[in-house]
Amino acid sequence: MNTALLTSLLGFYHDDPNDPFNVYALAIEYSKSDAAQAERFFDILLTEHPDYLPTYYHAGAFFANAEKIEKAEEIYRKGVALAMLQKNTKAHQELQRAFNSFLDELDD
Repeated sequence: MNTALLTSLLGFYHDDPNDPFNVYALAIEYSKSDAAQAERFFDILLTEHPDYLPTYYHAGAFFANAEKIEKAEEIYRKGVALAMLQKNTKAHQELQRAFNSFLDELDD
């Protein structure tokens, strides 16, 4: 864990907790070392910033790896739909590929 980076990210979050990027950066950083904190920040993003599209790819993977299968599937589905709604073709394709891979893993 990069303590200096985490300290900086926490400072940015405390300065502006309403900026979804600050929450997202913490979720990503914590996902490397502290699953409980990562889950907390992903949940904040999903509930307080549901239109922040970058969340869905990483949150889906995080919850899939944590074996929270139903939650991961819901996140991927919402992310795919949000990308379509936002007309973000690249994100839609990436999320759809990740979701398909997730579904393939379930079938194995």
